[in-house]
Amino acid sequence: MEITCTRCHQTVQVENCYCPVCGLPQLVYPVDGATAQDQPERWDEAVRDAGSVDWKAALRAAVMLAVPAGLLSSMLSPVGILGMPLMAATAVWVVVLYVLNQRPAWITMGAGARIGFVTGVLGSWTAAASTGITLFVMRFWLHQGGFYDDLWQNLVNQQMSQQWTSMGVDAQTITMMKAWLLPPEGRAGWLLAAMMMLTLALLLFAVAGGALGARLLARSRRPEV
Repeated sequence: MEITCTRCHQTVQVENCYCPVCGLPQLVYPVDGATAQDQPERWDEAVRDAGSVDWKAALRAAVMLAVPAGLLSSMLSPVGILGMPLMAATAVWVVVLYVLNQRPAWITMGAGARIGFVTGVLGSWTAAASTGITLFVMRFWLHQGGFYDDLWQNLVNQQMSQQWTSMGVDAQTITMMKAWLLPPEGRAGWLLAAMMMLTLALLLFAVAGGALGARLLARSRRPEV
């Protein structure tokens, strides 16, 4: 009877623990006198090894790549608009670097997502901290607060007001929203909310990137057993 992989439906030899095409752990059947009780133990061990994470190696790779990616993803970075795809690509590379040093060289999507989560935490908090520190330095050390105050006034009074008007917001509500946003407290609240949204978006993209990296590796590499 021909055995096929439950994921990619390619032929799998009865003695293999993994699919040779996509790397999915397989149920193996008794061969060469092995008992039925021994074979599931091999499969369980393979799944457990592939699904676990050596966090020392994972953190080393994550710190090496996530911190620079976080700096590039900050709100004031010239390439900050590319922060989310950059963080996803960073998580993919963190998973690749991690798997290259593992034996067997295979990882589940769940483990990849966990590594992506850690990468996202490091990268997103680096981006948020970098944004806050840069604004602090420019306002209090470089004395450029007036420039940003004027920029914020123009943003609220012109661009945001036009957007609200085009959305059908009445004049009284627009006046109230301006009164809330223009003072320093409103500006700080808006910036904090924007930084929290950036942090969450970077984290979600990193988790997706980690899972995607594990999936791509499962397709391209045959684990060593």
